[in-house]
Amino acid sequence: QVQLVESGGGLVQAGDSLRLSCAASGRTFSRYTMAWFRQTPGYEREFVAALSRSGGSTNYADSVKGRFTISRDNAKIAVYLQMNSLKPEDTAVYFCAAAARITTDVLTTTIEGYDFWGQGAQVTVSS
Repeated sequence: QVQLVESGGGLVQAGDSLRLSCAASGRTFSRYTMAWFRQTPGYEREFVAALSRSGGSTNYADSVKGRFTISRDNAKIAVYLQMNSLKPEDTAVYFCAAAARITTDVLTTTIEGYDFWGQGAQVTVSS
């Protein structure tokens, strides 16, 4: 079991940067594949980025590739999402997710592949 708490959301202008943090509980954090998803009202939750247990492999949605970077600090039991060159279409609630199962890896982009979720952090990008 792991609990996830996101922070760092806010209101920014187009072109700005923002860093989301996800603090996790539990001593087995390094065993989890971690990911970020986002959701806007009326739409399904969509995959943003994923990071392997070791931090050596990543996967990004095409819409954020080259602008967003996912990273983790296993010592601090945290995962981050650095978002640069933000666009109004990045406006959403961002969710941190963790997967304990061995069948989930960085190529897993469906919500069903993840076991634990944070409560979400609002990111609003104004034009």
